[in-house]
Amino acid sequence: MTTTVLQLRAVGRTHGSGEAEVVALAEVDLEVAAGEVVSVMGPSGSGKTTLLALAGGLDAATTGEVLVEGTSLTSMSRGERAALRRRSVGYVFQELNLLPALTAAENVALPRELDGLSARAARREALEALASLELDGVADRFPDDLSGGQQQRVAIARALIGERRLLLADEPTGALDTVAGEGVLRLLRARADAGAAVVLVTHEPTHAAWADRVVFLRDGRVVDHSRPRAGATR
Repeated sequence: MTTTVLQLRAVGRTHGSGEAEVVALAEVDLEVAAGEVVSVMGPSGSGKTTLLALAGGLDAATTGEVLVEGTSLTSMSRGERAALRRRSVGYVFQELNLLPALTAAENVALPRELDGLSARAARREALEALASLELDGVADRFPDDLSGGQQQRVAIARALIGERRLLLADEPTGALDTVAGEGVLRLLRARADAGAAVVLVTHEPTHAAWADRVVFLRDGRVVDHSRPRAGATR
């Protein structure tokens, strides 16, 4: 039996009110199962990043309900949502959000340490995550000493560390060349094949081809679902 990891039930998000009201997301229904990669596509401003923020508990829905592994985020406090993210959700931000005063390994290990893992064990996991992205040699370097592509892979390693069941990636290959980008997609695919649920925001059809399903957003609404064409590269 397939386990549903992420559910969005009639989820909406508005900003402002009255004449200043902006609808970022409206009546979105989405389910992502363990073992599945779902790609989210759409033009700029269509609600892709908002959808990820709500799915990861970084923002709260105005209407509807978001559930991660059957747990509703709606009634959670900000602290409870943060704890859920550390344990269950890996998030690759478009802006990366690396802490400049921490080394690459310390940035990757931080969520595990905050969740109570010892510094030694967290560093061991961080080194393994960095190695999986061919970053063995940068563990003790600071973000400002890394290239843009290296910084992006460090951010991805931070999202992959631990046994997180939901991975949310916002344009994770944006600063990477073709070979490195495909390596990241292959890694996300492998994590899904191992039982995680993956939501990938991308504007690249070739990247969306790695997904099991593609969801198209426009003006905050789901306008289409599709599956990649047969024979797409995996």
